[in-house]
Amino acid sequence: MRKIFSLRTMLFALVVLVMSMAMAIPSSAEIRISVGFAPPPLPIYEQPLCPGDGYLWTPGYWGWDADFDDYYWIPGTWVLAPEAGFFWTPPYWGWADGAYVFYDGYWGPEVGFYGGIDYGFGYFGVGFVGGRWEGSHFFYNRAVMNVNVENIHNVYNENVNHSVVNHVSYNGGEGGINARPTPQEEAAARQRHIGPVAAQTEHMNAARGNPEMRASANHGKPAIAATARPGDFRSGVVAAREAGGTYTPHPSRGGAATAGGAHATHPNDLPPIERATPNTGNAKQDKKFEKEQDKLIAKQNKERQKLQQQQDKEHAKIAKQHADTAKQQQLEQKHQQQTQDMVQRHTQQRQQLQQRYSPPPARGGGGRR
Repeated sequence: MRKIFSLRTMLFALVVLVMSMAMAIPSSAEIRISVGFAPPPLPIYEQPLCPGDGYLWTPGYWGWDADFDDYYWIPGTWVLAPEAGFFWTPPYWGWADGAYVFYDGYWGPEVGFYGGIDYGFGYFGVGFVGGRWEGSHFFYNRAVMNVNVENIHNVYNENVNHSVVNHVSYNGGEGGINARPTPQEEAAARQRHIGPVAAQTEHMNAARGNPEMRASANHGKPAIAATARPGDFRSGVVAAREAGGTYTPHPSRGGAATAGGAHATHPNDLPPIERATPNTGNAKQDKKFEKEQDKLIAKQNKERQKLQQQQDKEHAKIAKQHADTAKQQQLEQKHQQQTQDMVQRHTQQRQQLQQRYSPPPARGGGGRR
């Protein structure tokens, strides 16, 4: 009997350990997408009416589409919180290593650093003043949030002093927001948190698939600036009143984008593959992640070498043929496309690996923008 009891105790402890590990794994705070020129200013729009109790506001932001070398607008929307007590920390673009790098948003018990970006509607650069949790109920600050009090009764009024409005959409770099995380914001990032929920991912994909959301098409003034519900681009849609500033497309409209070297012509032109730092909070999980990452990077380096060898042979062949300049340029364009396709595939593979170590999804004055 003592052996049976001991075995049951060990099994129960193992189950508790596995559950605690799953709950402790934070989502990756940084999605390594880097772009050589800044995103457009944030458009100015009104907040759609909150669709129901328990929905929290997630501000709109500019995403990056490597397929089209273009920024695209992801509308602000109301999203059901994944669990009571959780707030949304918005994503942001920051200047690092000579490029604009994207940092993903996350849900957690406290609002962390989001670049000092003034997203409006309670997200004025630091923290969040649009509402608060009281037990299992979220109370909305009517001075900031667009809420129908006939349907939602858990509201309060707290005036917010927000006289300076800034539409800059990125931190650091030329013309960027000059802000650094506070100790409290750094601590929030270390707390247990989860990435965007499924509804947010579907919302982002819907925006990415809509050509009108691209900056080159809407010039910083999207026709769908915000939605009442995630992924619904037909009902409860709010258009931007105006762009947040002058939109000037980059001369190459993305030619400076790197996304880890996406515009290199040959694999030898690419920078070394960057390693992600494991931070699951569990030593065994970190070790497993590092082992899988080493295996993936080794495989990707071999694919780089193989493609480089193939391209070298093609260069040697065309040199023997004494091909004219036009044919040489065609070959270079072909090699560049091959290299870009490989980089994009490798980036997706590494992101998928990181996502496997994230928890599964449950991913103006007061109301200017």
